[in-house]
Amino acid sequence: MDKRVVLITGGSSGIGKSIGVFLTARGLKVYGTTRSLEKYRDFGAFELLQLDVRQPESIHAAVTEIILREGRLDVLVNNAGMGITGPVEETPHEEILNVFDTNFHGPVHMMKAVLPQMRKQGSGTIINITSLAGYMGLPFRGYYSATKGALGLITEALRMETKDFGIQITNVAPGDFATNIAAGRYHAPVIKGSAYEEIYQKSLDLMDAHVDSGGDPMMVAHKVFAIIQNKKPRVHYPVGAFMQKFSLFLKKILPGKMYEKLLLNHYKL
Repeated sequence: MDKRVVLITGGSSGIGKSIGVFLTARGLKVYGTTRSLEKYRDFGAFELLQLDVRQPESIHAAVTEIILREGRLDVLVNNAGMGITGPVEETPHEEILNVFDTNFHGPVHMMKAVLPQMRKQGSGTIINITSLAGYMGLPFRGYYSATKGALGLITEALRMETKDFGIQITNVAPGDFATNIAAGRYHAPVIKGSAYEEIYQKSLDLMDAHVDSGGDPMMVAHKVFAIIQNKKPRVHYPVGAFMQKFSLFLKKILPGKMYEKLLLNHYKL
């Protein structure tokens, strides 16, 4: 049995839960986290701990508890995150700060919390769940793209900084998957009379349709398990439908305006 200890933020639902269920079935000791244990008293897939990635003291308490119980921490899956939509011009600034706290600052605090223990062990794996949206600025999802893009870049930097510590750091970038992210996403309000009113509403309807028709999040769980088994993982792992992953290749080879036109056509703008 694989005795490695895994911590998955945002493990109570969606991609995080799928990863936790898959790894538990393969013998790893999994701890998931949620901001509200009260909502998941009957959760039995694996153990949940209280943790809010926006609160460093909450992070410290959870990581310390796992190390006290297990004596080690082998894998961190930075999965907790939130969606946000809205015109760049009209999204409330407090919501911009909140999504950066959740999707970027939170994972950075998590990595800072686990690195000393992994360095002490001389081993460990950190997997940051970013997004295909982090490779491009998507219309009306610009702030989400920015947070995930920033996390992908910090992953690249940290890999090089920690290369001598026996710690493997990578990111997994999912495309559209059938999860509850749309329900928890912050939507900037559609403002009556706004210059963006009609086009933003149309984009919202299309985004929800894409999530509803998304793939099985177990695809991401399979990829995470494969990475854990890999002693030298790659920097980036896009996961999703063929055309979603192919869009990354197109971005590399096409002129900027031509790629922009493809996005505009895709989002019917």
